[in-house]
Amino acid sequence: MTTELPGLLLFAQATVAHGAEFLRTHRPRTCTGKGDRDMATDVDLAIERILRDELSRATPGIGVQGEEEGGPTSGTRWVIDPVDGTANLTHDIPLIGISLALVVDEDPLLGVIALPQLDRTYWAADGLGACRDGNPIRIAGPERLDEAIIAIGDYGTGPGAAARNAAMLAIHAALAPRAQRIRMLGTAAADLALLADSALGASITLGNRTWDMAAGAVIAREAGAHVTDLDGTDHTTASRCTIAAAPALIEDILDIVQRASAINGFTGKEVMAC
Repeated sequence: MTTELPGLLLFAQATVAHGAEFLRTHRPRTCTGKGDRDMATDVDLAIERILRDELSRATPGIGVQGEEEGGPTSGTRWVIDPVDGTANLTHDIPLIGISLALVVDEDPLLGVIALPQLDRTYWAADGLGACRDGNPIRIAGPERLDEAIIAIGDYGTGPGAAARNAAMLAIHAALAPRAQRIRMLGTAAADLALLADSALGASITLGNRTWDMAAGAVIAREAGAHVTDLDGTDHTTASRCTIAAAPALIEDILDIVQRASAINGFTGKEVMAC
């Protein structure tokens, strides 16, 4: 598989570009609830089908898992998030990502993220480095928390969200007097891509849905970020949380997140990897 990554990466870029073009030219017409304040639009479904059809046709030996229509959760598979930031999309907030990863067992090996409204595309593959629009990127800092903008993922919804949200409030309180700024962008794909691009110093998500995180984790890692679980171990699709930071910040970020989680009884087992 490693020897095939360059060709698969080129194919993944072209596939995501087709989804990005659809997103640029179509507005949601229908919106269907999936759970507590969670939704999918006709645009989510259309983009997933565009990517799924192209992937299945060109790489029939590789399974396809999508956020909206499911698929295999183990083995070698493509993983699609057709619209990361659906709430942003429905409110016309132009922070929306299309995310595609290649995952082998629990290890993301390749990732492509398009941010169509920003006209940016990020990609990376294991051992091949990370790029934005064809130009190599490498994390260049920051060196201190007071120089860093830190992105934090959305608060949880639905059953079991209380401990997670209490921990997130505590993380905000701990970072507020130390970080330059805190941001909640509403899309994990943008969080991790912008970390790889040195715009952010860290990205903290108390969760790890494969379609949300796999592509961004590869891109951030290949750009030089440390990407870990809550306990500091290397991040995989089996991790419960996604903590990513510039090298100089990872110890401080992990310490803040671990302390806030422990105080509020959040272990990471409250959220499910998928």
